Amino acid sequence: MSALDALPPLREVIRRHGLSARKSLGQNFLLDLNLTGRIARAAGPLTGITVVEIGPGPGGLTRALLALGARRVVAIERDPRCIEALAEIAEHYPGRLTVVAGDALEFDPRAHLDGGPARIVANLPYNISTALLVRWLALEPWPPWYDRLVLMFQREVAERIVSPPGAKSFGRLSVLTQWRCEAKILFDVNPSAFVPPPKVTSSVVRLVPRASPLACERSVLEQVTGAAFGQRRKMLRQSLKSLGADPAALLARAGIAPTLRAEDVPVSGFVALANAFTALARRDQTSA
Repeated sequence: MSALDALPPLREVIRRHGLSARKSLGQNFLLDLNLTGRIARAAGPLTGITVVEIGPGPGGLTRALLALGARRVVAIERDPRCIEALAEIAEHYPGRLTVVAGDALEFDPRAHLDGGPARIVANLPYNISTALLVRWLALEPWPPWYDRLVLMFQREVAERIVSPPGAKSFGRLSVLTQWRCEAKILFDVNPSAFVPPPKVTSSVVRLVPRASPLACERSVLEQVTGAAFGQRRKMLRQSLKSLGADPAALLARAGIAPTLRAEDVPVSGFVALANAFTALARRDQTSA
């Protein structure tokens, strides 16, 4: 019996259900219930909140979320071996845990929500963590259906998410994230906390959606940042040529020096570039 609830210790659950972590699924099980409790608490007060969890595995974080008062947890799990273990948690918390068997990259949680406050809290599988984040950042309309994200990433990815302009880790993910969210690294997690231990340190990141991000078309911002950081060692007057517009005109309209490199441009600068690109494209269509 654990100190968190009356359910068996996670190591016993793993042994009983034969849940050896699979590298192909990006699995690293978090067994320290003190740590899962800390992650759940980092998500803020959970009373009345529906939490969406990705890759619950044997359910350590799931148990913490429910024990700390989440009204309901919607857990998306791709590994069929984990479903039985999660069913035991669902039985312990009647009506409060919904387990969905499937691929998180193809799953839309909105069908399982009831219009109340919702947030995403997860120890993400490393192999799909960035893809999931980009998908959640691309939701329309904005603000999205969640009020915050509390997610675990590899430390390297976490640093890219929160990195300021001018830093080596500042890149496309930094811009797309910081444009729509306020992001902060809350704490690190040592590899020894996992089974099996990964080769890297992990970090828990909190992201809170901005109610009113700087105005621009998301798809254009993605296009502009893709071009700029696709050749990040080159000056913008060169890297932006792949957009098909005149880089000099584009940069002049955005008020950005053509000799800058992508990593030196703030988020507001990329928004200005996206809006300049949209304006030039419309002008060309009108004059055609």
